[in-house]
Amino acid sequence: METLNVAEANHSEEFQASLMAAILNTFQMDSEADLEHADDFDEINARFSELVNYLVNAPAYQLAVDELQQGDSTARAIIQERYSAPIPPLEMLLNLPQDSLGYVYATSLQAAGLKPLDADPSLFSWERVTSDVSYVEYRYQITHDLWHVVTGFDTSPLGELGLQAFYLAQFRLPSALVALVGGLVGFMVSSPEVLPVLISTLEQGWQMGKTAKQLIAQKWEESWEKPVSQWQEELNIQITH
Repeated sequence: METLNVAEANHSEEFQASLMAAILNTFQMDSEADLEHADDFDEINARFSELVNYLVNAPAYQLAVDELQQGDSTARAIIQERYSAPIPPLEMLLNLPQDSLGYVYATSLQAAGLKPLDADPSLFSWERVTSDVSYVEYRYQITHDLWHVVTGFDTSPLGELGLQAFYLAQFRLPSALVALVGGLVGFMVSSPEVLPVLISTLEQGWQMGKTAKQLIAQKWEESWEKPVSQWQEELNIQITH
């Protein structure tokens, strides 16, 4: 899919209309889905990818990345380095100790019927990394399931939104804000009785994100064998759910 040039992405009526259409398309998916049993990850990823094509070119994303780099030297370092490393085959990770990041990551993907995000062609690829903003989006997407592991949020709709609140507490990630608004709309329409639990989950994710060190600055791929509990302690991830 063709993406907009950052230099050309402005507040023009055409850009705003395209962005709003992508957001509404995502919201429609949330409101139509059975949010307690949503498992069509290919459809979710496809719509999310369409939305991201616009968000990475929105001025709000550039401002957020600038603030991130100004406020955290470790995040700035990994962004400037453009750090990236391949994710080993799941079969290899399953040979690691059972309390390790790699083993827990691999087993959680298998249990949820998911594939590593670097194998999903609909999501942000390394070939599209041409700026600080595009690198940040790439890094968030490629390590998303690792964040699930270390924060303890599962891949259910509630768990996903809890993680998005964690994201937003650490960094004004535009797609996280859109996901949270869409999730609230979706639950309000399809499962209003779940809203109190959702609000509690969002609060937990927000507080965890505020106290934890910047997760985007971590080179997870260099320490697959490290126990999840050690990662959590080193990063001050205080699980409350």
